[in-house]
Amino acid sequence: MKRLVIASLLATGILGAQAQTPYPYQNQSQNQNLSQDPNQVVTFTDNARVRGVDPQYENVSVPRNECRSQWINEDRRGVSDRQGRNYGGAILGGLAGSVLGNQVGGGRGKQAATVVGAVVGAMTGDNLANRDQRVDNDYGQREVQSCRTVYDTQSRLSGYRVAYEYRGQLYNTFMRNNPGNSLQVRVSVDPIER
Repeated sequence: MKRLVIASLLATGILGAQAQTPYPYQNQSQNQNLSQDPNQVVTFTDNARVRGVDPQYENVSVPRNECRSQWINEDRRGVSDRQGRNYGGAILGGLAGSVLGNQVGGGRGKQAATVVGAVVGAMTGDNLANRDQRVDNDYGQREVQSCRTVYDTQSRLSGYRVAYEYRGQLYNTFMRNNPGNSLQVRVSVDPIER
């Protein structure tokens, strides 16, 4: 048991001697990248005191649709059936009327009766073929909507201009978030050769 206690004390002493700071003016919490090489840059973090925070804004164009409605007058005359007019009845009626008109009269009267029979037959055949279709003979109004894209300018917070003090020197930086009363800074120590 004594050997185990002595071995653990000896191991603790060796580890403690290796963990000592090579630079006596720095504390243990700041020794992150310290090296025994005197030419290597030493970097550590420290806290700086914030002296001022100024919000910074930027203007941004935001698109949106702007629509307006307008009533227009329109001519609604014509056939409202989706299939359109049926001209077959007028053709058949014209043929039947010309045949019947040709049976009446003689000479020049026969020709006139044929023409009148064709016209009357065409009108009658057209009315019979298109009797189920409704014809609108009026004017009406219809709403028409027109839209366009407009751009609004909005002011948005882009970050903060921060003035801080570190070891008696004043510095400025830009940050996305408000740091509060203190700010962590990365400090690098690099020896200058003369």
